Amino acid sequence: MSPTNTSIPALDGEGDIPAYVARPDADSSRAIIVIPEIFGVNAGIRQKCDDWAAEGYLAIAPDIFWRFAPGVELNPDVEAEFQKALGYFGQYDADLGVKDIEASVRWLRGQGTNRIGCVGFCLGGRLAYMAATRTDVDASVGYYGVMIDTMLNEAHAISNPLMLHIPTEDHFVDHAAQQKIHEALDPNPKVTLHDYPGLDHGFAATSGNRRDDEGAKLADGRTRAFFAGTLA
Repeated sequence: MSPTNTSIPALDGEGDIPAYVARPDADSSRAIIVIPEIFGVNAGIRQKCDDWAAEGYLAIAPDIFWRFAPGVELNPDVEAEFQKALGYFGQYDADLGVKDIEASVRWLRGQGTNRIGCVGFCLGGRLAYMAATRTDVDASVGYYGVMIDTMLNEAHAISNPLMLHIPTEDHFVDHAAQQKIHEALDPNPKVTLHDYPGLDHGFAATSGNRRDDEGAKLADGRTRAFFAGTLA
């Protein structure tokens, strides 16, 4: 496994998106886009890429804040940095963000991969849902995606498999929002929803105060099995 920093062309000639890339030891036709939380491409996100590369996938994490805070790395366990991340979330344009995911898909296809999945966390979880409705990515997984309940009018456009991990005590996605998601997506044969009773937002973080080890291992195992099937 070899990690590197690179940049990929944004759509519409807008610039270059910084990205972290982890390559498996052997060439692979399968790839995973790891979409960060509001804390940037930090050590936890890089570790997730490394883990996917160890599983045999070409993994890339694009810098979703590159337009206004390139290279930022924040620690959610440090209150000042957490508040800074919330400010970045307020500035962020998710419509542009999903175009950056599409740019990542195009870059990966140019690297010789033909089966591509994306997995996102928090804001990245929302982008994973948007990628399922707006791009041709082959499979998507969202962990505790925020604001998905406000975008359910796009659900009809889901054409490839989508999995969402929903902690029932997510203080950013309340019970009413979770109910809307279930009502809209449970009937969709392309969508799989997993609830995690008693768990909160961020439970699958690589490390830190938010991580719930048992819940994270359960969700990550489901994600690995999902991609093993959908990207075969």
